[in-house]
Amino acid sequence: MPPSIESLITRIQKREPELRALVEGTFQPHNLREKQNNLLHRYPDSENRPPLFCVPVGIKDIYRVDGFPTQCGSSLPAGLFTGTEASCVSALKLAGAIVVAKTVTAEFAGFAPGPTRNPINPRHSPGGSSSGSAAGVAAGYFPAAMGTQTIGSIIRPAAYCGILGFTPSFGRIPTDGIIPFSPSADHVGVLCRDLKLLDDILSILVPDWNQTGTESALTLGIPTGPYMKQASERALSQFESTLAGLSQTEISIKRVPLLANISQINDDHWRLICGEVVRVHRDWSTTYEKLYRPQTRKYFATGVEVSEEDLMQLRSNQAAVRRDIQAIMDREKINAWVCPSATGTAPEGLETTGDPCMNLPWTHAGLPALSMPAGQDERGLPYGLQIVGRFQNDEHLMELARTVAPLLT
Repeated sequence: MPPSIESLITRIQKREPELRALVEGTFQPHNLREKQNNLLHRYPDSENRPPLFCVPVGIKDIYRVDGFPTQCGSSLPAGLFTGTEASCVSALKLAGAIVVAKTVTAEFAGFAPGPTRNPINPRHSPGGSSSGSAAGVAAGYFPAAMGTQTIGSIIRPAAYCGILGFTPSFGRIPTDGIIPFSPSADHVGVLCRDLKLLDDILSILVPDWNQTGTESALTLGIPTGPYMKQASERALSQFESTLAGLSQTEISIKRVPLLANISQINDDHWRLICGEVVRVHRDWSTTYEKLYRPQTRKYFATGVEVSEEDLMQLRSNQAAVRRDIQAIMDREKINAWVCPSATGTAPEGLETTGDPCMNLPWTHAGLPALSMPAGQDERGLPYGLQIVGRFQNDEHLMELARTVAPLLT
């Protein structure tokens, strides 16, 4: 066996009893060795190997993956969630990736935390709901993992764990084979340690991925107003330090009023996802109501009050927010927005996955977002810088990230 697989197995066996990032029973070393042997036998010539040849990946446990059960972090019968494998997982496999295990998710990708701990400091949350994917990447279990985001479930855990997290424009990666939370807000995304690998994975998952060069003149917008005031003073102080580093380059920084109606956007998004999740779970919750955790049942209590007419209006509001944001980008000639990835560093304890409010408006609008590590607090817990691009212009956001990455400390 190449030492990489064996060292990965050893690392997981050493750390997993404490971190608990993987769904119990889905990490099977003998299967990993067999999968790698099969790939080596199938592609003996290194020049003809697929682009993700033998790259280990973790898959959030709301994705269907052949050979693995799907439990969704819940106590409901796993048989409820069987079906065809997610096409994005099949694409990764076809490109040569090896699925290491299913990763822990908050119940149904919501707010009810799983048992996963933050690899940087196990007394702190890894974030959620893609907790196992973020922790697994940060702990070196695999260089990349799949997650989903309905509010802040990729960007926030990426920031808390000090790794990259990317959510593409809404709809760019298909969601088939994934147990939905809110079909109008669910984003498929990737947690990763390396921009090059992230780009390689996106080129596999996004059918029309077309990398383009970055414009020579870059202007980053800072959304001033009540949205930014949701972050802690420490997070904003670190953000200003990061901006100071960026401003020493040819990148222009422009502060622009934005999201003045953030309270309304927050409320709209909450009602939208609650209204949709209660419909997704209508049959299951009728039969298995007592098996749901209290944090999940709160969605249902709100969702039953949201009518079909309300949902139509809320979806229309999503599109309006996107148009408003991009109109300001056009007017101010802004290439992307930058802001904190989270309200602060990872909270202590496992009772909460943290506050997703810094991610919510961008997810609501369906815009692509990337979290990049950007400094640490005095305890060594990482901060993240969130970069948000234009709708369907994800490739430009990735190119912009290559410019920004060397400037972050």
